[in-house]
Amino acid sequence: MSPLVDNGVYVDGRRVETPTNLDDTYRLMDDHDGLAWIGLYRPSPREVASVAREFDLHPLAVEDALTGHQRSKLERYGDTLFAVLRPARYRDELETVEFGELHLFVGPDFVVTIRHAESPDLAAVRRRMESSPELLAMGPEAVLYAILDEVVDEYEPVVAGLENDIDEIEDQLFGDSDDDALSRRIYELSREVINFQRAVQPLAAMLEWLRRGSEKYRVDVELQRSLRDVLDHAIRINERVGSFRAILDNALTVHSALVARRQTDTSLKQNDEIKKISSWAAIIFAPTLIGTVYGMNFDDMPETHWEFGYPAALAAMVLFGVGLYAVFKFKKWL
Repeated sequence: MSPLVDNGVYVDGRRVETPTNLDDTYRLMDDHDGLAWIGLYRPSPREVASVAREFDLHPLAVEDALTGHQRSKLERYGDTLFAVLRPARYRDELETVEFGELHLFVGPDFVVTIRHAESPDLAAVRRRMESSPELLAMGPEAVLYAILDEVVDEYEPVVAGLENDIDEIEDQLFGDSDDDALSRRIYELSREVINFQRAVQPLAAMLEWLRRGSEKYRVDVELQRSLRDVLDHAIRINERVGSFRAILDNALTVHSALVARRQTDTSLKQNDEIKKISSWAAIIFAPTLIGTVYGMNFDDMPETHWEFGYPAALAAMVLFGVGLYAVFKFKKWL
């Protein structure tokens, strides 16, 4: 698959050229004095180096784009903005959250997107912008807004999926589920929520910074309103994710308490059974011992010639056994 996914040159919000390579893009954007929107998917260092030379991108930002595994952030290098976004999607078949990484270079007359995962759907963003020339005519910042809006919108199914998983865990807490499996599921879900929170949390500050602009970089009033709408959406999602984390922390605490209680109950039941067995063993021990002694064929034992020798032995056996049982029953020796 070619790393150049989509490539267009725009004038007044309308596409005028669709170059097939980066060199043609640089030439045509100069010819038309237009906006170049370059979409790259997992490009090689050679393609990244090409756009870096053409648009004079800062080496630190280029290094971040090549290295990857960056946190969500927005930085300004002269006239160029460098943004890192962490899109996410919920995998229903696996019940997991899959995170991607998107790098954007936004300059006075260009937008370069470097995508490392299937999400977000930048083709949908481009279709939306091309169907609204008046929005695209606001410039590169409008493209950045549309991409941010798409990323935040794609967070909604993730929130719904996580919420459903948490509901399932709450149902399993007081059920007969396997303790080890449930503990593992709570831990895995907690990690997903933490990673999701790391992706969402920086967006509020990024959007607020973009919305305010500066004396040098003014933001169109309509674009400010649009950015504020995305900001509100991002704040709501961040609050919900924060509540998920609190719920999972409580679920883990409750689960640990329930496991400890079940283990305690099991230990107490085992102790009761051991005590019962010990008591009956003590009772059985007395007649066994006496029966063993008096069951022997000894003629020299005086008790064998007494008139009440064997009844007396039997009575002693019973009294001895009952006494031992009483001792164990009232736990005086345990």
